[in-house]
Formats: sequence, structure tokens, C-alpha cells
Amino acid sequence: MKKTGIEPGVVHEIPPDLEKVLTNSENVLEIWNKLTPLARNEWICWIISVKKSETRKQHIERLCGDLLNGKRRPCCWAGCPHR
Repeated sequence: MKKTGIEPGVVHEIPPDLEKVLTNSENVLEIWNKLTPLARNEWICWIISVKKSETRKQHIERLCGDLLNGKRRPCCWAGCPHR
């Protein structure tokens, strides 16, 4: 576990913009830390794989909503090619 209390992914480190969002929401952080390392890695890769900053922001917002709604992994995405 990182010193911020955020569990990492398998391959990918937590990017600063995601770290900020996770530390600002206790509920999302609690769900995040209960995910498997592979699931966290999938979310991180899904967020960092986009090219536009607007899309990345949308992915982070969707991650929060999806986690709060019980989703464990990004939907309709082929998965992290780095594992």
C-alpha cells in the first residue's frame, strides 16, 4: 500500500490526478482498496490510455460513478495490454 493509503495496480502506478480524486472521496477510496490488484490495474490503464485530457477527466469521473454503482472493472474495454 502506498503511503497515501491507496492500493496500487499490478503494473501501473496511481497517476496524480486519480490519486487526488481517490483521496477526496472516502467511499470511492474504500471500494478502490477492496478491488483486486488486477482490477485496479485495469482501471488505471483505462484512464491513462486515452490521449485527450478531457477524455481522461471523463474516465476518472466515470470510474467514481461505476465503483459507487458496484462495477469492478471498466466496461466495454479490451483490457490492459501490459499485464
